[in-house]
Amino acid sequence: MRDKGDTCLGPGTDMDFDEAIGTHSKWKRRLRQSLAKRDGSLHPAQISLDHKCVLGEWIYSEGAQHSSLPEYTKLKYEHSRFHLVAAEVVKKANSGEDVDAEMAPCSNSEFSTASSAVVIAIMAMKKRLSE
Repeated sequence: MRDKGDTCLGPGTDMDFDEAIGTHSKWKRRLRQSLAKRDGSLHPAQISLDHKCVLGEWIYSEGAQHSSLPEYTKLKYEHSRFHLVAAEVVKKANSGEDVDAEMAPCSNSEFSTASSAVVIAIMAMKKRLSE
């Protein structure tokens, strides 16, 4: 679910955190669209991999230089948790369960909560690194 244009990495070891938030939102929209097809084409095992998206690649490579920061630890945790929650949604959808309410924007679902936590963690990391 990654487009060639989905980059949030800046030059060197910098991360464009604003772009990372945009990319996260775009990924969620594509996930919703894919789930709406109800064709079982998504695989929970792939969705659960938190190091395969652009943000995850940064977290596990260039971003790792910030591993002593609590904001980094929180971002890594929340990002991993989001991928696991998204994989569970895909698993439910693939088994025929209705996940529309869970995927609805601004719902109080675990998916929405996990997604918001990622955005908050990205913003906290941006703030910390801009100090």
